[in-house]
Amino acid sequence: MGRSVKAMPSEQSASGLSRRDISEFMGHGSVGHQSMQGFDADYTDIVDYIVRCTHKIWEDKAIGLIYTHYAHNTPVHLTDAELYGREQMVAGTLRTLAAYPDLRLYGDEVIWSGNDVDGFHTSHRVMWSGHNTGYSVYGPPTGARIQRREIAHCIVINNRILEEWSVQDETALIRQLGLDEVALAKALALAEADSGRQPYASGLGEVPRSRGQLHPPISLDGDPANPAELPGLLYGLVWDARMLNFLGEYYAPDAVVWVPGNRRLEGHGDLTAYVLQLLGAFSDGAMQLEHVDWIGSEAEGYKVAARWTFQGTHDGPGTYGAPTGKRVRVLGISHFELQGGRVVREYMVWNEFALLKQLHWPK
Repeated sequence: MGRSVKAMPSEQSASGLSRRDISEFMGHGSVGHQSMQGFDADYTDIVDYIVRCTHKIWEDKAIGLIYTHYAHNTPVHLTDAELYGREQMVAGTLRTLAAYPDLRLYGDEVIWSGNDVDGFHTSHRVMWSGHNTGYSVYGPPTGARIQRREIAHCIVINNRILEEWSVQDETALIRQLGLDEVALAKALALAEADSGRQPYASGLGEVPRSRGQLHPPISLDGDPANPAELPGLLYGLVWDARMLNFLGEYYAPDAVVWVPGNRRLEGHGDLTAYVLQLLGAFSDGAMQLEHVDWIGSEAEGYKVAARWTFQGTHDGPGTYGAPTGKRVRVLGISHFELQGGRVVREYMVWNEFALLKQLHWPK
């Protein structure tokens, strides 16, 4: 899909379906909350559909429901892979559950828009929890208990997911397994390259942040208190134009931001340092906003989902070691919680381990 930034839906249609007691999601035959033409009769609304079909497939292990809940040609976009079709989804689910047979997916949030005629967009944030008692893509079982945050953005119509973007905090998982993420990234990058897989980022041409002698705009029209406009302002001004002074305007002084590796940042100082570390390592780095959805109201606060891509050239020292000159591209999704016109909490989820593989890809 191309860039798609949603207009603001009505507060009445957007609020009230995001946070409900989990027992409601597990019920059958309850009174419907919205029109769900084309969906299985036991789904009462789109949040119920997303949470409960996830539970059925992953926790009840009704893996075959993938055939009725995904289109036959559904593309699933990851940072380090492009899956196509239901059979790849079934295979991946089987392998994951074989590695973590007691896996539980705790739903934290569903941010959504749309209807049953035009289709729904959903952004589902979950926390994985389980024990590594089987073989995984990373090797033999370690017995370790893992917790990993994930966000999946889906397009859904007529009971089927037509397209999905999925991001995971893979670095947190690998560390909990007791593995060295850098050594593992080098080994897997070499194995994937030997198998014939192409690099994830071409490294050709300019990163789409500037064009020739033109620079990114250092001022943009918009209201950061408007949930539909905040992500575009944040990525355009802070990340692309390097106007980090706007962090103090967009985030509350005690804002909490969760980033890969299950790291918790608190306040403007931590957040500013994190942005500087990334941009110092990727001095031409650019954020491209792909999609925005939101729910809530001014009175109760807003929850915003933003899907984005980051591109840049590893030309500076820092967290990821000496500069490699490699071009990287990562897919990310952020969930923001807004109160009083400022971000009070953010979950920034992207696959840092996939970035490490790109940095250590053999030349």
